[in-house]
This record gives sequence, structure tokens and C-alpha cells, in this order.
Amino acid sequence: MTRTALLLAAAAAVGLAAAATAQTPANTPLIAREALFGNPEKTAGRISPDGKWLSWIAPRDGVLNLWVAPAANPAAAQAVTAEKSRPIRQYFWAPDSSMLLYVNDKGGDENFLLYGVSPVGGQERLLTPFEKTRVQIVGVSPLVRDRILVGVNNRDAKWHDIHSLDLKSGKLTPLMMNTGGYAGFLTDAKLVVRGATKSRDDGGSDYFRVVDGKVEAKPLEQIGLDDSLTTTPAGYTTDGRTLYWIDSRGRNTAALVAQDVASGAKRVMAEDGRADIGGALANPRTGEVEAYAVNYLRNEWTPLGNAVKSDLAFLQGRLKGDIAVTSRTLADDKWTVAVSSATQPASTYLYDRKAKTVTKLFDSRPVLAGAPLSEMRPLEIRSRDGKTLVSYLTLPAGSDPDADGRPNAPVPMVLLVHGGPWGRDAYGFNGTHQWLANRGYAVLSTNFRASTGFGKDFVTAGNLQWGRTMHDDLLDAVDWAVKSGVTTADKVAIMGGSYGGYATLAGLAFTPDRFACGVDIVGPSNLETLLKTIPPYWEAGKVQFYKRMGDPTTAEGLALLKERSPLYAADKIKKPLLIGQGANDPRVKQAESDQIVNAMKAKGIPVTYVLFPDEGHGFARPVNNIAFNAVAENFLSRCLGGRAEPIGDTLGKSTAQVLHGAEFAPGVAAALRK
Repeated sequence: MTRTALLLAAAAAVGLAAAATAQTPANTPLIAREALFGNPEKTAGRISPDGKWLSWIAPRDGVLNLWVAPAANPAAAQAVTAEKSRPIRQYFWAPDSSMLLYVNDKGGDENFLLYGVSPVGGQERLLTPFEKTRVQIVGVSPLVRDRILVGVNNRDAKWHDIHSLDLKSGKLTPLMMNTGGYAGFLTDAKLVVRGATKSRDDGGSDYFRVVDGKVEAKPLEQIGLDDSLTTTPAGYTTDGRTLYWIDSRGRNTAALVAQDVASGAKRVMAEDGRADIGGALANPRTGEVEAYAVNYLRNEWTPLGNAVKSDLAFLQGRLKGDIAVTSRTLADDKWTVAVSSATQPASTYLYDRKAKTVTKLFDSRPVLAGAPLSEMRPLEIRSRDGKTLVSYLTLPAGSDPDADGRPNAPVPMVLLVHGGPWGRDAYGFNGTHQWLANRGYAVLSTNFRASTGFGKDFVTAGNLQWGRTMHDDLLDAVDWAVKSGVTTADKVAIMGGSYGGYATLAGLAFTPDRFACGVDIVGPSNLETLLKTIPPYWEAGKVQFYKRMGDPTTAEGLALLKERSPLYAADKIKKPLLIGQGANDPRVKQAESDQIVNAMKAKGIPVTYVLFPDEGHGFARPVNNIAFNAVAENFLSRCLGGRAEPIGDTLGKSTAQVLHGAEFAPGVAAALRK
């Protein structure tokens, strides 16, 4: 489909005004779903450690695969994998540049296995040939380049044993069997296991030294529950003399800390009172941290010393947007750099440090060039108890002609809630924000308490607050939007995935008069059954779930979980609800959606339920994501009055099964008859 076709899809349905007419939400060209949610043209650009190859992910026969080109001739790229159904979404280069390594699962079951393929092509090799196993990458080194360390849980699904993987032969050699219930391991540049972490009864974790393959009995470091999501060892320098930490102990926001291994002495290298240290750039040879990032309203990079100071200044001056260094050669003479903004999908460049030049390699979604994309505005919203809620607002194009961040007249709004809940919303290009804004809605994403990145106090404030003060923060954000003239109280929908799906169900069940409708994607309806069915490899984090959500092993905790479960208040739902679920979801099982749909059916409450048999925790295949969004935007159109691209043949191209309530979502029944 051409760019023009994508931008003007369904234009007749919305009655575009003449070109001379001032832009308004109603006459803004409709951006087709395919342009926003279809496969990117290219993404995830990397350069090999030896600098000889460029790689990226791009479609092959409609499915995302790995492509490789000589660094000197990017136009000579060839696909080196041939995945036919499940898109490849993450990969990395072997340290000797002999192959690309990637993980993939089957149908969204999250049993990720490790594969390898040569940059010159050939048959992909399955390097962890086990069933019902989830691989972890434990150690990759610039010094030991012919092997890596991986963790596999094929012996015991709860715990990962460490194996050495010979990259040439593919041989796996057991290195350390995890019979002690350790959550994770830390290795150095010699691929020697130096540390192990283990969960504690209080929900925190202990860090132990490992000597000659033996875990010492006494912990070297102790991390309590309050610091458990904001403190972690972050790796050794190549010489093994320094261990870096991201550490919130003794402070609120997590600092970058360097520990002298021999003496144990620590020094704070960087901290920010607004937000946690969220990223770092380390030298590929020495492992020394040369810059760090803090993401409060937007992500900001700060150099440590002069090693990359001029490079960051050059890139930030030359490239317009937020930059991310995505790979560096071992010689550190060339980098790949991605740059993006709220109105600019990521573009990838090759940066030559010596020549001080940047060469564009590709745009991820060139079809959106010239599309009517909307700016995302960072905000600080005050909660009812005085907390600062970092939020992001996107308005429909043409609704804010004076660019003051408020529409000239209130517009319908979608409150888009992030998952986790221990995650965060951030500034940047967001396809969902752009899609909903293009349909005529303001889109507000709020970092409610329990969101990460803003210090441990903000995380801890969400303990045992699912459906209570965490939900109050979302309501306070809606109240701010109404008071600020962004929207009106009767034209607000709530939508989200995972925890955001839970928040949607909670919003309609616990506060049934606050939202006009809701869209729940893989959201849990019953917190008790959610905790009973978590994946076995989450065993190490189970106590922390209990401490932060409610403990099902106690009568008090079980009562709390039941009280906060939307399932038990399903009879109070009175506004339209759309539910999307992956049948293979290992985190939020299909039963979570089945339960609440059945409860609503029993009470005669309308609900539309769409199931994808080849998906898991979210919809990875673009045809499925597009199909669900087609249903969602037509559902929202009836509820909020915005625009919608017709469903067309999207359901037929996908694996969608509408198990209930096709008649409650406009266009669905007709689309199913096609």
C-alpha cells in the first residue's frame, strides 16, 4: 500500500474537507491502521563487534526476520532467517561476530529458545533444543568470544541452571546447577560466575559471592523489599576490579554506584533527585561506564568524564530527537544510533567517531512521513494526596491551533494505562497514542503510584493498593483533564493491557460511573487465580508479588485480593466493555478473561470478547494486532463519537475468534459474515 493510500484510507467515511479549510480533528486525514501497526520497514539496526556487518529486523514474506549486509554496502542486505509465522523481535551479535543470536517462542507461550545463524546465511541452528524451556542470557564477554553463558530451566521449571554454550559446535556444557533456588547470577568478562541473588522472606533479595563455583553462605549485600525494584548489581568492568550497582539504598532515587571489589568501598558516580538512573553507556572493551541516562519527563544523557562527551554533543546537535546508542564495535570506532521523537518514528544512523559523520541507514516507518502526527506533551499532575504523577498527553491534530497544550474545545479522551504495574509510560513515538489521537481523542497516560523510574518511595506507595490509591491516581488524572478543559467527564474511556487491562476492569467495576466504556487487553480479573497461575520461572519473585499485591496464604491477604478483584464486582459493570485475550498467555491465563465474561453473561451485561489462539501476553503478529484495533476503534467510535476506519477484512486475515458479543461492537458481526 502506498503512503497516500495509507494516509487517506477510509477518507470517504469521514468526509474530508477541502484542502483550503483549516485543519480540525474532523478533517484531518485518517491514518490507516496498517501504517501504525503493520510491520516496520526496518528496525533494530546493529553493527557487528568486528565492524564488518550491519544487521536489522525487517519483513520477509510478511514476517519479521533478520537481515544482514556488509557494512560497506548496506544495499546488499539479505535475509538470513526464514521465520514463517512468529516475528523475530530481539537479537544480538555473538562476541566473535560469527553469528547472530536471537530468541523466539511459539504462539506467545514465552518459552523462548535461543537460535543462531551465520551472517553469510545458511540454516538457522536451535542452540537450546528443549521443550517447555525458557532461556536466559547469563554472560557475554568481549574477552571470551567463542562461547557465552546461558541459563535453561529444563531440569526444574522454577530455576535456571547455567551452561556454557560453544558457539561453533553448539555444545552445551553444564557449569553450575541451580539447586539452591537462586533468582539470578552475575558473571565477569572471563565468564566466571561471581555472584548469585536469592529472594528473601520479606520480598527483598540477598546477593552472595560465588567462589570457585560455590555460593558463599553469608550474603555480601542485602536488599530489602522497599529497594528491591530499584537496586541491582549492574555488571563488572572488564578487569573485574569494579562492580557497578543501580542502588537506592540510603536514598530515594536509584544512583549509579561503583564498588571496589577488593575493598568493598563504594562511591556514587551519578544520581538525580527527580528519577532513577535508567541507563548507561559502557565502553565495549573496558566495561567502564562513560555516560548515564535519567528519564523524568524525557530521557536525558549525561557524560561521565570526556570519553564520549564530544560524541554525545555531536549526535545531539546533528540528530533532532531523542538518541539511543544501540551498538558499538569492539574497536569503538563506529556506533549505530537510533533517533526518534513523539512525531518521528525511529530512524537509524551509522556514526563514524573518527570522521565525525552520521549516515542514515533507514527509517523504521517511512510510510508515516508527512502524516498528521500529534505532539506528546509531558505533564506533572498532582494527586489528591500530593504526589507528582508524571503524565503524557497527546491531542488530536487541529484541536490545539494556538499550541498551548489544551484543545480549544473539549474532546473525547482515552485514558491509556500502562502494564506492569512495575513499569512506566515515557515520552516518545507511541503508535497507540497517534492512532487514537488521529481518531479524534485526547490520549492521557499517567504514571500512577507503583510505576517505576521515579524512586522507591513512589513504587512502595503502591504496595497493596491495586484498585485503590493506584486507581485513585488514574481518577485524579481524569479530573485534571476535565478541569483543564481537555475533555468532559462523560466522554472518557479507559484502555490498557496487562495491569492496564486490570485497571480497565477495575474502572468499570469499582467506579462504574466514571468511564463511558473500556478496552481490556490481557487483563487479570481475579487476583487470587492470577497469583495461583504465574509461570513457574517466576518462583523467585512470588514473595514480592505477595508483599506488593496481597498474600493469598493468609486469610487477610486472601480477603484483600478478593476485594480488589473486578470479577467479584462484575455485576456492577454497566458501561460497554471490549476484551482481547491471547490463548497462550503464560502470565494472565485465558481463564482470567473467561471468568469475567461468563460472570457478565450470567447477569445479562453486554461484553464483547475477542480471543487469538496463536497469541500470548499481547498480540505480536501484526495481522492480529490490527484486527483487534479495528474492533477497538469501531467500539470506541460508538462509545465516544470519534472516527473509525472500517473493519473491512482485518478479522478474516487474522486468527481472531469473537467468542461473545459481536453485536455489541459496531461492524464486527458484518465483518464476520464476509
